[in-house]
Order: sequence, then C-alpha cells, then structure tokens
Amino acid sequence: MVYELRIYHCYEGKLPDLLKRFREHTTKLFEKHGIKNVAYWVPVDEPQKSNMLIYVIAHPGREAAATNWKAFQDDPEWQTVRNASEANGKIVEKVDSTFMALTDFSPPLK
Repeated sequence: MVYELRIYHCYEGKLPDLLKRFREHTTKLFEKHGIKNVAYWVPVDEPQKSNMLIYVIAHPGREAAATNWKAFQDDPEWQTVRNASEANGKIVEKVDSTFMALTDFSPPLK
C-alpha cells in the first residue's frame, strides 16, 4: 500500500467551490477508480485556512496509483464535473503531491 499526500492551493475565494466538488463528486469518483479516501483536512489558521485543502489517499502501489489517476482523469463524468465547477474560472492554482509508505512503528490505519 502506498499513501499519497496531496495539498491543493486554491485561487482566492475558490476553496468553497473545491470543497463542494470533493464533497459531492470527487471522493466518489476516486473510489470508483480504486483510489481509497483516507482523510481530508483544511488548515485552521490564515492564510492557508482560506485557500488550502490537504488530504491523504491510498493506492495498492505506485503502478496502481498511475493507473488509477489516468482512469480518473479520463473519466467523462469527472471531466463534466470539473468543467462545470470551473465555469467561473479555475479553482486550483497548484497541487503538491508526495507518495509515502507507513513506517514499521506507525499505528495501523483503519
């Protein structure tokens, strides 16, 4: 199992649009394409509080991650959702992604 830490940096005023897209569509589409939702966070302090989503997802391995992401990005339903949510402009300015493995002393994840 490989975990992926993703940090989305939103354009000003666009975080509510991103959160709505994840809440209503993205998490379900992730599962459809073999991407396990682990946890989602928003910072509690400014300035990140207004423009950042942080989350962890899981894949069976790195090759599976590449396959999962391609299937997700090619999904016509995702493309429709993304385009509709960005009708008034792009939402995400930048994405940081880090693949991680649990250490041998980490508590097990559920």
